[in-house]
This record gives sequence, structure tokens and C-alpha cells, in this order.
Amino acid sequence: MVGWAWKPRWASLGNCKFEFSTPSSPSSLASTQNLNSSKIRTASFNSSVLDNGLGKDRKALPAIDDAVCSSSELGKEDNALVTYEDLEHLCHLVERKDGGPPWKHMMDRSAHNMSYQAWQRDPETGPPQYCSRTVYEDATPELLRDFFWDDEFRLEWDDMLVNASILEECPTTGTMMVHWIRKFPFFCSDREYIIGRRIWESGRSYYCVTKGVPCHSVPRRDKPRRVDLYYSSWYIQAVESRKGNGQLSACEVILFHHEDMGIPWEIAKFGVRQGMWGAVRNIERGFRAYQKHRASGAPLSHHALLAQINTKLDPDYLKILEGTEDSQDTKLLSSADEKPKGGLNIPKLLIFGGAIAVACSLDQGLLTKTLIFGVARKFGNMGRRALPRAN
Repeated sequence: MVGWAWKPRWASLGNCKFEFSTPSSPSSLASTQNLNSSKIRTASFNSSVLDNGLGKDRKALPAIDDAVCSSSELGKEDNALVTYEDLEHLCHLVERKDGGPPWKHMMDRSAHNMSYQAWQRDPETGPPQYCSRTVYEDATPELLRDFFWDDEFRLEWDDMLVNASILEECPTTGTMMVHWIRKFPFFCSDREYIIGRRIWESGRSYYCVTKGVPCHSVPRRDKPRRVDLYYSSWYIQAVESRKGNGQLSACEVILFHHEDMGIPWEIAKFGVRQGMWGAVRNIERGFRAYQKHRASGAPLSHHALLAQINTKLDPDYLKILEGTEDSQDTKLLSSADEKPKGGLNIPKLLIFGGAIAVACSLDQGLLTKTLIFGVARKFGNMGRRALPRAN
């Protein structure tokens, strides 16, 4: 999604516009969820509990079920790519108990079969962090879980993904190490990712962790540039449809994402904000295509088969996770909660000059003048805010 954010119209790689709608307050976000079922506890940002699922005959504490994968580093719990500490971190993010800075509202948009909300925050160290809540109508948690994992199908709809392959896998836990190469639209060379993946299941709710991991078997090269700091994890659960029929026929995806792409963070934030809605709509189109693909009876890809191998969680273990965090709750802020700012923080002249300098430095000055000044014009328009547009 971050990659798509860099697609400008003049590069013929997308049609991203400045589109911002009036942000909803935390209280209004809570009122839209309509999750009063005793069996499903909402995982939205205004909730303090996790979905405890249907329950399984499992121990409250996790078993080290990776041990059978002894032929790979995936099988050693001490050296596991994705561990229970990663699950705990994701749970605390969903619970807003990670103790990080407040989340600032960015966007609230909707289409006829989906709704989308996004927040952003700046930690003391590291790149900007993003979280989003997307609700897909007429969707199941299982299909969305498979969709996000299925790199073979992703190559058909994600035009940023150049190559995707599995380096290692564990047939017991479904843990994977995958290799991605993503094409960036302008003034950046391609980026390379080594990603560890694992899914935990509680009833029909899924905790999907993906993060950058070290890998000595793939040599580091100048190009494509490797992204070492990468985190993209999400929580999936069924929710009540906005049709008001009381059916859990919609699906909520809460995503947390950050990465250090080697781009100045303020410029990256601007690019993400510019292209976020277009990226979300493209993902939704990819998912609807995946629905049709699966409904046609097409055989499951190897990635989708691995997505269905999950580590089962007992609800009592989730309660233990809820009780182990002593840090303060993380707040949600609407635009009204932020202090008013007097215009741009950066003069336009600096924006123009910075864009040109960044473009030349990142790609060794190999871009055409038209491309460079196109970038500069985009950054020079920073601060112009379009009126909300009805869908």
C-alpha cells in the first residue's frame, strides 16, 4: 500500500488525488461497529478487548509446535522467524495498549461495498507508523486471510510486485519466509524484502504477522535495495453488515504498517497520504477478483494452502496477553484534537528544492527534467486540501 502511494498521474501509474473527508471522532467510530454479540468482542480502536473466538481444547499457554520443523530455522523456537512475542505485540496494538504515541486521524472514506479509516503517528525513533480499519461487505475472514497470503494471485493484481517466492516454510505451523521484489514508480530503485509470516487463529478470528527478517542465503545487493525494517500485520474478524440485517456477513481488517524504504520520512508521509485511497481501492478490486477466482473452483495455490495452516489459540491465552501489558493505553485523535497549525511547516521553495535534490540523489541524477520537476510540482502543492467528495 505504501508503494502505491507514490503513483502520480503524470507517471501513468495511477490516478491519485488529494482526497480527505471529515474525520470521525473516536466515539462515532465506536458507534459504527454494532458488535454487541457476546461471542464476538470488537477489535476496533475504541475497544479494550480482543475477540476470544469459539474456543478450542488447547492449553492456555502456547505449545512450542514448531519443533517438528527441525530441518529449518523456522522450526527452532529460540530462532523462530515469527514468535509468540510478535503475536503479543500485535494484540497490544489492536488493544491500543502498546504505550506508543497517539494515533492521528488521516482518512475516512467509503464505497458501496467497503469502508475505510486510517490513522498515522510518529514514534520517537523509526519511520512513520500507520494503522487502518477496512470493512469489506460480503466477505469472510477465511477468504481475506487467504487473499493477503496468496502471492501467486497477488502477481496478477499488484502491479508493484515484480517477483515473489517462498524461501522456507514449515508445514506444521504454516510459517513462511518469502522473498519479494517491488517496483517503485519514480525516482527510487526497486526494493527487496525478506519477510517472515505466521498466522494465529482464535475461532474465526485471525492474527496475521508479517515482518522483515534476516536471511543469509540471499546475498545483499546494491540494486534492488533491501528494506530491513518492515512490519505489516493485521487482525481479521467477521462483523455485522452495514445493511442492518444483523448478519455477520462483513469482515473487518485492522492493519498496522511501517517500513523504512530509504526515503525521507516527511516526503514518504506526503506520498502515502496522497495515494492511500487509490491503493485501498486497488486492493479491494484485487480481493473481488479473488472471490470470483475461488468461486470458479480454481485449485488453491501453495501460498493459500499454507495460509490455512494456523496456530490455534485458546481464549484464555488471549486473556493472559491482555493482562501482561502495563503500559498506558494509546489514544485516537481526530483532527479537532490536534493543535491548529499555521499553514505549511516547510516553505514551498524548500519543498521544490528538496524534491529535486532527493530525486537526483536517490537515482544518481538519471531522471529526465520532466520527471524531476513533476515531482517538485507535486510536493509544491503540499497544503492544498481538496473538499470531501461524495462516492
